[in-house]
Amino acid sequence: MLDLIGTGFQRNLLYVVAGKNDPNGLAVKAELEEYYETEVAHSRLYQNFDRLIEKGLMEKGNIDRRANYYVLTDRGRREIDARREWENQYVAVPVVDQTPSGAVTADE
Repeated sequence: MLDLIGTGFQRNLLYVVAGKNDPNGLAVKAELEEYYETEVAHSRLYQNFDRLIEKGLMEKGNIDRRANYYVLTDRGRREIDARREWENQYVAVPVVDQTPSGAVTADE
């Protein structure tokens, strides 16, 4: 998967597009800027969109003459699913349980 996606930024692009309904570039940019808490350069964003499209993980369509929308391909969805399955092998979110004494504990 790393060869297909390349960078964490590209993976995050896939995640944002997967979580939105055919977002345009500016909507994806806004989500990433909120996550990174800094401005994302247009050139960085659109170069990475192009790379993901070239790899067959994403497609773009025209909204109008000035805007495009982005959607994952089936291959892109499979790559996200594979990544999440891999992550789940190593990162488990503990279930938090409240004991009668009021102390919070995590089940393992």
